[in-house]
Amino acid sequence: MKIRNKILLYFSVTSILLVGVMFYVVFWVFSEYREEDFQQRQKEKIITTLRFISEIEKDEHELAEAIDRLSINSMLNEKLLIFDSTKHLIYSNLDDVPISYSEKLLTELNEQNIWIEQKDGVYDVVAIYFTANNISYYGISKAYDQFGYTKLYKLGIILIVAFIVFTVLVIVISVYIANRISKPISELATLLGKYQIGENPKTTNLSTDTFEMDYLNTKFNELVNRTNNAYAFQKNAIHHISHQLKTPITVLISELERMKKSAENTTLKNDFDNQISKTKSLAEIINTLLEISKIEAGQGFDQKNIRIDELIFDCISELNTLYPDFIFEINYLPTEPKEELLFVKGNEMLIRQAFENLLNNCIAYSNNQKAEIKIDVSQNNQLKISVLNFGKSVSEDEQKFLFTHFFRGENSLSKVGFGLGLVLTKNIIGLHNGKINYSNPAENVNVFDVIFSTL
Repeated sequence: MKIRNKILLYFSVTSILLVGVMFYVVFWVFSEYREEDFQQRQKEKIITTLRFISEIEKDEHELAEAIDRLSINSMLNEKLLIFDSTKHLIYSNLDDVPISYSEKLLTELNEQNIWIEQKDGVYDVVAIYFTANNISYYGISKAYDQFGYTKLYKLGIILIVAFIVFTVLVIVISVYIANRISKPISELATLLGKYQIGENPKTTNLSTDTFEMDYLNTKFNELVNRTNNAYAFQKNAIHHISHQLKTPITVLISELERMKKSAENTTLKNDFDNQISKTKSLAEIINTLLEISKIEAGQGFDQKNIRIDELIFDCISELNTLYPDFIFEINYLPTEPKEELLFVKGNEMLIRQAFENLLNNCIAYSNNQKAEIKIDVSQNNQLKISVLNFGKSVSEDEQKFLFTHFFRGENSLSKVGFGLGLVLTKNIIGLHNGKINYSNPAENVNVFDVIFSTL
């Protein structure tokens, strides 16, 4: 996940959850307060009524009407029951709200348990034991707190609206903060993605006022400079070493050929042939390194339109003089491709070297003296050359090192080579904006795919 998205997610979720919990606590506290306040009012209503009853002597009907007129509409849907010490009903207000469990409440009320409160749906129920003028009374009140619930409902609406508004604000602010924090990091990541070893990029100046990012920017610029210096030294070293080796190797090849002519022993002549072959291979590698170092130094290289299949035929023809028993089978896809799709723009010497390396690999690692080359132009603007041979495959662990310098797999321990052929091949293909991949679709099957963009 991107750091921008992490900041956005963590900050917004944390803030929204905290505010949501806080709003819920506010709503819950107000709900509890409403219940406590209303039940206290019910208690006061019961006590006031009990005192009124104990002090005024009227018949039951007149007493009920007097009390109801005194407190009319004070509570919505209120049912008030007053009992004497024998738990005989002495007063019931005019409301018809039922209290079906009054006997249970009366049983639970006593001198030790003088207060009971409970809920009956949306109704609040309060029962008390009260003594006035040395006479015990029991009071039960059941009422609906319309005013309190209305306020609670409005508070809930306000909190929900506030939560939605806050959520939107938090998301907007989170996006702004995340963009502001991640922008310099994204800029640096973009620069890292675009940076190529050997190029000389301008000094990066990130749009940030953060000490850590300024420090990271400075260190990045220093690293780029050190990397460029090291790469320049490496390129120059390769160029000079290759140049210095070119002449001695040419002389060495001439001497080996002269010694071969003067040798009378057949075994000795074969040994000279082997040494000459190795030396020529080394000379080709040095020539390729020289050419690549020139290109990387910015000198450019000669390019022309190259017909790939004809170049491959030339390579095969040269190799067949050395390995006449080896068979290369070439197939086209489609079988009759358009000629213009077989052309690639590039340096003929380098591309020839790349395919010679691949074809030499086929010869060296084949177990049946045969290889297949597929030239595929069926894809738009793409030329794909697949070189396939049968032999011991490269293991999955070794495949990731296949195109690294001086690497030689288990299948090449008994073979002659320097471990540079595939590295040079990949570099050459890369210089021509192409790609090379290795795969082993079946046991003892090796496939190298070279892909170019066509003209």
